[in-house]
Parts: sequence; C-alpha cells; structure tokens
Amino acid sequence: MGAKIMTNHSELIQNLVSKESSHFQLSVSQLVEKSLKRKEGKLTETGALRAETGKYTGRSPKDRFIVKDAVSENKVDWGEVNQPISQEVFDNLFEKVIDHLGSKEEIFVFNGYAGADEKTRLNLSVVNEFSWHNMFARTMFIRPETKEEALDIESQFTIVSAPTFKADPSTDGTGSEAFIIVSLEKGIILIGGTEYAGEMKKSIFSIMNYLLPEQGVMSMHCSANVGENKDVALFFGLSGTGKTTLSADSQRELIGDDEHGWNEDGVFNIEGGCYAKTINLSPEKEPEIFKAIKFGSVLENVVMDEAGVPDYDDGSLTENTRAAYPIDHIDNARIPSVAGHPTTIIFLTADAFGVLPPISKLTKEQAMYHFLSGFTSKLAGTERGITSPQPVFSTCFGSPFLPLHATTYANMLGDLIDEHGVDVYLVNTGWSGGEYGVGKRMDLKYTRSMVRRAISGELALNAFEEDSVFGLSIPAFVTGVPKEILNPRNTWVSEEAYDEKAHKLKESFIENFKKFGAESEGIAETGGFKL
Repeated sequence: MGAKIMTNHSELIQNLVSKESSHFQLSVSQLVEKSLKRKEGKLTETGALRAETGKYTGRSPKDRFIVKDAVSENKVDWGEVNQPISQEVFDNLFEKVIDHLGSKEEIFVFNGYAGADEKTRLNLSVVNEFSWHNMFARTMFIRPETKEEALDIESQFTIVSAPTFKADPSTDGTGSEAFIIVSLEKGIILIGGTEYAGEMKKSIFSIMNYLLPEQGVMSMHCSANVGENKDVALFFGLSGTGKTTLSADSQRELIGDDEHGWNEDGVFNIEGGCYAKTINLSPEKEPEIFKAIKFGSVLENVVMDEAGVPDYDDGSLTENTRAAYPIDHIDNARIPSVAGHPTTIIFLTADAFGVLPPISKLTKEQAMYHFLSGFTSKLAGTERGITSPQPVFSTCFGSPFLPLHATTYANMLGDLIDEHGVDVYLVNTGWSGGEYGVGKRMDLKYTRSMVRRAISGELALNAFEEDSVFGLSIPAFVTGVPKEILNPRNTWVSEEAYDEKAHKLKESFIENFKKFGAESEGIAETGGFKL
C-alpha cells in the first residue's frame, strides 16, 4: 500500500469521503445536532456551540512541517518556522490517518473557498473526524451558496484532520504525538493528535501566503475596515496590541478581522468568519463581538456553568479562549468582503518599555523596516520566568505563517505603499510615563482619537518633529489628545532614564534585524535604526 500512496493520495481521499458514513456539506443545524449527539460539545444560553480542545489549547508550531519536495525545495524559507519533513514520513502518516478515519462510524466533509476575490480564491475541502471541527471549518472559510455549488468544487487543497490519531515519534518521524504537515505538491494538509481547531484556519492562511505572492497579490495578517467615503484602513498587530478593538468601529464596515489579500483592485478578506480571543470579553468593551456569539458560532475552551452561561473572565482552561463566528454575525460587516485600495495602514504595538511615541508617521522605508520587525512586548507574569518586559518580534506581524522569505512580503508592501500613496503610522497602545509597573497604559480614548484622525487624513496635514532616539516623526499636536503625551521622553520623570531604556530597545531592534541577512540590508540602511 505504501508504494500505491505515492501516486494515489487524491484517490484514497475520494474513496474515504464517498463512503456511506461520510456526511457532506451539513447545515449548521445538522452539525450542531451531530455534535450534541456525539457529546462533542454543549450549547450556551445564546445558542453557540461550546467545545473543549483537551491538551492542546493553541497552535503547536514545533509540530508543524512542510514536505521538502520538488515543488517546495527551492521556494520555501526553511528554518525554525518552516521545518522540512520527508515525503516518506508524510506518505506513511497519510496512510495511517486514512485507515484511522476509514474505521470511524462517521466523518464530515466541507467544500468551500479561501479568498473573497474570485480570480485568486483557493478551492478547498475539509475532511474531519469531529463534527464540531467541520462546523468550525464551515464558519471560518467562505461558504458556497448551495450544496450543488459545493459539489462542483474541485479542491486545490484538502485538509485531512484526525485529532484522535496520535503519532508515535519513534516510528513516525514526528516531534510528538501531534503533527501538522503540509504537502504543497500533493495539495494536502494532514493534521493529527491535536483537537485545536485553529490549526485548520492557520494552515490555509499559510497556503495563501505561499500562493498569492506568486500571483502578484500581497497576503497580509491584518484586520481591515472601510468608511462611508471608501477610505480603507489596515490594522497590523500582534496579540494584545488592540487590533480587534481598534478595527471594530461602529462607524465603519468591517472587511475582516485577521487575514487579507491586496491585489490590483484593492483589499479582500481571505476568510468567511472571525476568530476572536474571548478572555475578559464584555458587552461594554467589545459589543460587536459579544453580540456575534450566538447560534452558528463556536466557542473553544470557554468555561461555562450548568445553565449554559459563559464566564469569559475565567482562564482556568487557557488564556487563549476563542470564538469563531460567521462574519455576517457582525452588524456592520461588509458583504462581500472586498473594498478598494487602502489609504491608511496602522502598525500597532504594545510597548511595555514606555519609550515609543503613541503615534508616529513612517516613511515607506521605515514602514518596511517596522513591518519586517513586527515588534510588541511581553509583560512580566505572562509566562513563567518573565519578571520584566521582554521585546517580541514576529516578522510581518505573522512569522509562523510565512512560507516565503520575509523580504518577499516587505518588498511587495513597499511597492504598494508607493503606488497608492498610502499613509503609514506606528501606534503604541502600550505604556506612557515609564515602563510597565511604573508608567500607565495609554488611554484607549486617546488612541482611538489618534487612529481616527490618521484614517481621516487630518493627521497627515499636521506639522511633525523627529524624536531624538528612533528618528520617528511625531505630530506636533493631535486634536483631542494632550500635547504632553505625544513625545514619550517628556512623560518620564527622568529624561536620562528614558534615554537609557529607549537605546536598549533600539539595540534589540538592530540585533533582531540581523536575522534577515543580506537581502534586508537595503531596508535596514534606509528605514532602520542606527546605533
């Protein structure tokens, strides 16, 4: 059978999904009914389906591999993020997973798309052992309008997910019982050993980050919204920087919350749903998200009482509690999820050192530098052993999902900024007046005011002054924001203490940027920090 698999992956999948035990393109009601009957989850008081993911409550990046073959060998940026694995390992695991799923009483299949732009969208199929995983896929990917349309989809990539199949690292060639293996040549993503549904979403995003640039389309890990004047804004930022909060604006339509492409026509959402963190979620702070969690939504690892009432403040299962919901659960969602070219890009960072300006305007070269850097900070107490703020750098604000060399994405961004005259701002939602524990978090109302004025174009007309450490352009004033907080050096009790902390952070940027090698030297020279 092993030799047969080398050429018959698609045939074996087709045989599997053609069995009588296979459920194709079930509705939300049918999937909820199956999940409850199979005891995979429970309903909350609002009708959302709630499930637990067991041991794995987040992605498992060390267990993610790409098959090194004729297609991928010279294209993928191999390293810690894109770990290579052999065709033989993939084939052997594929055979075992297919046999495992074939022994199940029921499996679930969804056909759909990734990418709201029909010219470059990806046809995909998802084969699941769990019905609630299939509901997650139905929620997060773009849904065909009819079952007949779904039947006509010829899949370009297929996810095969078997959470209860656990690998044996000693014989299967994996790092642990869990594995996420991508075969670019076969168009298959093989997932096993983990029940965390987010692995499916992010695997397809990685595929889009591989395919879209080859078609001249920029792929981006960002949220996006659009105003009534068709002014499109993109928000890049890592967890805890305020990306979801700041892009959710009742006065603007939400294009999408996490994954987008930018082509010759403008911006489009890659997904059909949103995947929001719910820890400390409240109707006061995030009313749009709170209202979206209803029938047709999926909750992961949220603690719930016997009456079905979720406790969003309880992180006892994990701090990474999540809600997946169709984008049309948001009242002001833009359907279809496409819009014109961005006029403003916002890079969000939560600087716990308290040394970056609350807002600064970037040149194209600086934008490319900060895009490649992808900086935020990790707070004391968030992980064992961390007693003071630590710098965090995630390339292009999404390093775990980039199969190609980072400069591919940075150069595309620079070209698009030039072509469309986009204003780019670095916004610090972190600390002011000192580092974490000394200063205080930037007031959200001031950040909102700065962001709104940046998007409206008002801020670009202001006078700017260059800060003495980072060379960033700080606005002389922003309507509705105290002038004294705009230059962080002025907010510290000791200017000498500020300079020491700021120079230390700058050195971290410089050291981090060395990993990009010779291909990034031009970006560092024109837009980077100098010692």
